Amino acid sequence: MPSEHVEPNLELRHLVQTRGINFDLDFSEVIISSVVQQLDLIALRKAKFSGTILPLEKGDWVLSGILGASVEQPCSLTLVPVRTRIDVPVVRNFRKSKLQLSDTVLDSKTNYDDNDEPLHQVIDILRVFCEALSLEVPDYPRTENVVAVTSEYGPPGIASLTDDSAKPFAVLAELKKKIE
Repeated sequence: MPSEHVEPNLELRHLVQTRGINFDLDFSEVIISSVVQQLDLIALRKAKFSGTILPLEKGDWVLSGILGASVEQPCSLTLVPVRTRIDVPVVRNFRKSKLQLSDTVLDSKTNYDDNDEPLHQVIDILRVFCEALSLEVPDYPRTENVVAVTSEYGPPGIASLTDDSAKPFAVLAELKKKIE
């Protein structure tokens, strides 16, 4: 099956229940700038999201694809741009039946899948791309060979407050040593 260039929103009425569809998401400048803004990136390059949408049982669909992107973010310590290459598989099961989760207790007999999503009239391929990319983008990117600088503060004549002394269990450990 050849890949089709699809719009970011794929309507269910365009899918045939007996066969799937290959997709290759087109990344226009508008889409790229939207993703950059949503994920608070400096730049998004070499973005690629392609795969297939295949029918499952009872009108459900599965999206499986490969996400590829080069993202540029500010270093969490120096704010210097940091580039990261991301290449990951993506799987989402779009279920027609409502996902039933108990508010109080999870039923141990029911298998819950993190990849399950409710099926609407439209499968938003761009939303799946953005969600998967946001999970893979480093939370605290760092440039190489950067060391965090520590500082100690406190009034004259009193021991400075450090990261270790600010931890409540560290204080309890010191107290325990004094008692023993």
